[in-house]
Amino acid sequence: MWVTAFGVLGAIIGSFLATIAIRWPQGRSVKYGRSSCDGCTRTLRGSELVPLWSWLVTRGRCRTCGARIDPLHPLIEAGCALVGMAAALVAPPAIALAGAAFGWLLLVLAVMDARDFWLPDPLVTALALVAAAGAWVAPPALGERLIGAAGGFAVLWAIGAGYRRWRRREGLGGGDPKLFGAIGLALGWRMLPAVLLVAGLVGLGWVVFQKARGQAVAADDALPLGTLLAIAAYPAWLLMVGMAA
Repeated sequence: MWVTAFGVLGAIIGSFLATIAIRWPQGRSVKYGRSSCDGCTRTLRGSELVPLWSWLVTRGRCRTCGARIDPLHPLIEAGCALVGMAAALVAPPAIALAGAAFGWLLLVLAVMDARDFWLPDPLVTALALVAAAGAWVAPPALGERLIGAAGGFAVLWAIGAGYRRWRRREGLGGGDPKLFGAIGLALGWRMLPAVLLVAGLVGLGWVVFQKARGQAVAADDALPLGTLLAIAAYPAWLLMVGMAA
């Protein structure tokens, strides 16, 4: 029952987060105005806003103009549903809710960094607040979390500063240290080396995959580090909580 409930809740929250991921980088408001078709601007009815189901029924297109609905909508909704279900599988409800909220925010940040190389400060701050609130119900202890927050930020900030001094150009986005600090606040300092290692391996795997497809990959091509960190961080939370249980 809890797994299903968290999956449904995740899909609902994912519908809102998908709107953020799509509208915000375009400079469109995510606070005001009813949902509308991006093609003909027709205001959508409630029956057209049911997460996942509406997209399946309409086959991913507006009923009026036939414009293609951004596939990020169902992908983020499905992703948030899976995040919620995974949290409910490994933890009791209170801890699962804290972990699911952590995962939902990681997901939208991962998408925005992958598409736009942008980690908005308000979302990273929200992630940090969720991580801090999780200390009331889930491991690790607050002290380990605070060390993780400071250490995570400091490590990536130092790497970015060192690269900038060495190569005379930016090599790390300003949001990456903040995100790693928020992840450290959620996971504690002990998990950070593993998260950074897995993120690096995922990035390396992506480069190898691109080269295998025949895509040219240059040494100075940018990779969304925030996305890689998010991909590594949520499984780390599931593992940590599952072992503690």
